[in-house]
Amino acid sequence: MTLSLPDRADLDLSGMLDVAYAQARIGLEEGGIPIGAALFAANGTVLGAGHNRRVQADDPSAHGETDAFRAAGRQQDYASTIMVTTLSPCWYCSGLIRQFGIGTVVIGEHTSFYGGEDWLRDHGVEVIVLDDERCTEMMSSYIAANPAVWNEDIGIAPADASKQRA
Repeated sequence: MTLSLPDRADLDLSGMLDVAYAQARIGLEEGGIPIGAALFAANGTVLGAGHNRRVQADDPSAHGETDAFRAAGRQQDYASTIMVTTLSPCWYCSGLIRQFGIGTVVIGEHTSFYGGEDWLRDHGVEVIVLDDERCTEMMSSYIAANPAVWNEDIGIAPADASKQRA
């Protein structure tokens, strides 16, 4: 997707996604859910990067976006920051994006899970979906091999596993 905004036109969104993707690979290698994220300054400088650690840390709040957000530390202003994530943010992470006013979200893929994208857009967040094949393949493979862990991650109880939450 070509970004038409002049203040973002010179950013390498694919390169920024590479940072998040590398984090997702680390999470997968650790035995966790392969979702990575990174928070960038408006000029493309990495402020913090992280990955989903829910399984590894036995912490249901340790999502990729929250891990990247924590790694970035306190910022004076989040409106010009860019959250790059390998997968569409869940409602929990979408809430974090809104709470702190992160201005732009770049998503690697949203085929495996379509979180709060519309809600973010409706509240003025710029949402860019890159449809990255690496991200789609990694998540599809993980979900096929680990459906119970995946359903738990997105809040689907075992009895409701046949239902998908959008």
